[in-house]
Amino acid sequence: MGGLIISIILFNIIAFKTNNRLTKNQILHIWIFTVALQTVFDTYIDLKYSGYYYFTKEVDWESLLNLIFLVPPVNMMFLNWYPFNTSLFQQVRYFLYWEISFLIYESITLLPEPFGYFHYGWWNLGYSALINPLILLVLVAYYRLVRKFEENTNECSFQKR
Repeated sequence: MGGLIISIILFNIIAFKTNNRLTKNQILHIWIFTVALQTVFDTYIDLKYSGYYYFTKEVDWESLLNLIFLVPPVNMMFLNWYPFNTSLFQQVRYFLYWEISFLIYESITLLPEPFGYFHYGWWNLGYSALINPLILLVLVAYYRLVRKFEENTNECSFQKR
């Protein structure tokens, strides 16, 4: 639990102190989207198929810390620093750096308490290496959709009918 609490504090401080791109509206969208996507994913992989679990194999309150306070600020950092207007090579390199970071962090979470809180069933680092880039692509696509909606909203003022 100690590793999770330290990570939550550190990631939230970094995410909010370094944010220079994301609006409050975008942060809210990213936060809710992240919690929703992770909840759906964990419902199946964790609870239904026992691929992995946090803390215990049962539904536990401690897992909410990871769900609500750990992953959303990481996604904020990813999008805040994302090289949107650069070459495909630079964007792929950026994904690769984050993928390596994710796999290292996941390996640390597998350590025994007090640092670790994540446990494998049949899941392994290889599955994470395959899934993480797909999840990040979905996150980038969602962020672009939010930005597009914001631009359309700003172009159209509410008119009286």
